[in-house]
Amino acid sequence: MNITSSALSLTVDDVPASAAFLVKHFGFQEAMAADGFASLAREDAPNVIFLRRGIEVLPEGFRDQRAAGVIIAFTVADLDAEFERLSSEGAPITMPLREEPWGERLFQVTDPNGVILQLVAWAGPEHR
Repeated sequence: MNITSSALSLTVDDVPASAAFLVKHFGFQEAMAADGFASLAREDAPNVIFLRRGIEVLPEGFRDQRAAGVIIAFTVADLDAEFERLSSEGAPITMPLREEPWGERLFQVTDPNGVILQLVAWAGPEHR
């Protein structure tokens, strides 16, 4: 197998709201869009696709489900700077900056549809 690209596809109620959130706060660009669909891209991350809940391209048994229990995680070079930036932009910080016992530093924001985005960095000796 030769994988040439990857994407995350999430079902939400308000596609434009989630798309605008990723564009504004995470630097994604809209690659494609149509009624009930948006594909967002940036060079250093997988594409993120939002599908409107109930859209017919989803299998019938899955059409009414929302993205739940999913966290989109991005590893970043300067976690503290990203925390300050997103805080100053008014992004809803739903888990404050913290360090886990295994050495991961992280915080989370949540988009208008409840999609959780987590920014992560591995804690070095200067953070312990």
